Amino acid sequence: MSDPRIIAITLDERTIIKRSEDIEQEKRVAIDDLIAGNHFAPNRAIAAGHGGPYRIKLRVEEGRLAIDTADADGRPLETVILSLARFRRPVKDYFAICDSYYRSVRSQSAEQTETIDMARRGIHNEAAELLRERLAGKIDVDFETARRLFTLLCVLHIKQ
Repeated sequence: MSDPRIIAITLDERTIIKRSEDIEQEKRVAIDDLIAGNHFAPNRAIAAGHGGPYRIKLRVEEGRLAIDTADADGRPLETVILSLARFRRPVKDYFAICDSYYRSVRSQSAEQTETIDMARRGIHNEAAELLRERLAGKIDVDFETARRLFTLLCVLHIKQ
């Protein structure tokens, strides 16, 4: 029986030094939304007869994203590695626009905040499509899953 979805996700907390409450909230929302609805189908695991569900751990090591995949009982299945070189610009742009957004929420009009939020969503959507492209042939994910995974990838990049 096939159940290609994530049922649990963790981040390698060793690589994260400090997060603001805004970032913690983004992380919680991304994880909750991801668990509530996602499509995650690792190609090698499926080819080997495992159709899900999956537990995953995200970590960044030496400029690469590692996605550790395990079955529902926690038995390791595989680790998918992606170079993060193509994500440097989207992550940087996303951090910058999020910073503007959080400042705007506290001090700007609703119209100004909405404009910034539209730009933030645009960057987020482009990065999600890039993530789907980079995962192609390794892990099949839908657009919303890619968006939430990109949010978590950004959380892993916070160094101060």
